[in-house]
Amino acid sequence: MKQPWWLGYWQLARMHKFPAGSILVFWPFTWGYVLGAHEKRPEPLQLVYIMAAFLIGSTLLHCAACTINDICDVNFDRQVERCKTRPLVAGTVSMPGAWIFFFLQIAVLFGMLSFVNKNAFLAGTFGIFPLTTVYPLMKRITWWPQAWLGLAMNWGLPTAWLIAAPQDVKSVPMWTLTFGTLCWTIVYDTIYACQDRKDDVKAGVKSTAVLFGNYVKPILSLFAAAFVAALAYAGYETHQGWIYYAVSVGGCAAHLLWQLVTVDLDVPEQCWQKFQSNGNLGYIVLGGMLGEWYLY
Repeated sequence: MKQPWWLGYWQLARMHKFPAGSILVFWPFTWGYVLGAHEKRPEPLQLVYIMAAFLIGSTLLHCAACTINDICDVNFDRQVERCKTRPLVAGTVSMPGAWIFFFLQIAVLFGMLSFVNKNAFLAGTFGIFPLTTVYPLMKRITWWPQAWLGLAMNWGLPTAWLIAAPQDVKSVPMWTLTFGTLCWTIVYDTIYACQDRKDDVKAGVKSTAVLFGNYVKPILSLFAAAFVAALAYAGYETHQGWIYYAVSVGGCAAHLLWQLVTVDLDVPEQCWQKFQSNGNLGYIVLGGMLGEWYLY
């Protein structure tokens, strides 16, 4: 039975795996907004509307990132077993169709950004280009594509912070936490990349999963600690209380420790499961922030 024409585009955007991936773009938006708005908290219903807009925007951004990634990596994907069914490799989406789809998504994203203040608009634009659109090329020129991905995946944090507080362009806690979330992405995306280490070596794809070799867990432990420390520092500078430190900081530390202790990096299914579990970590961090807002 022939599949409907739109299904290839749905899969190209990874919407068949939603919320995996998209939710990892969404959480930094929420964290940045809540910490940026710590002096002027919105009403709960208003916050729901704001979070819904962030969810739509982050999903679109992730879809666009997946589209440009597959456009650039089509020849690599033919050599990686897990990627051979992707739409461009399988022929269910044409290359011209993929490009049109990508630019349509970018146009909608810029339309959404047109409603925010100037500083947030400039930050969001930088997040789209060069951060998101250039990421696929990083696998060809550096062993640290996960670091660039960390900027692309988490640039919603300074963008949303500046939506809440346009004057905070030089905010030290904002940029410190942005660096912390970059470290978080290195953790979860290195675990994700361990699924394909053998194929990546054959195809010549660079990644931290290959670079770190037998020391993946010890090195990722350092990046996880940096993320937790950044959360703690941002909380201190924005005058958070015990709920934030107990839930957001403590819960995040416990979750990352659980990931690194229990994952078997030689079992692809476990790598995928731990990668997905980072979506749950976002609930923990946001839960502590909102508990600090509305309970303390």
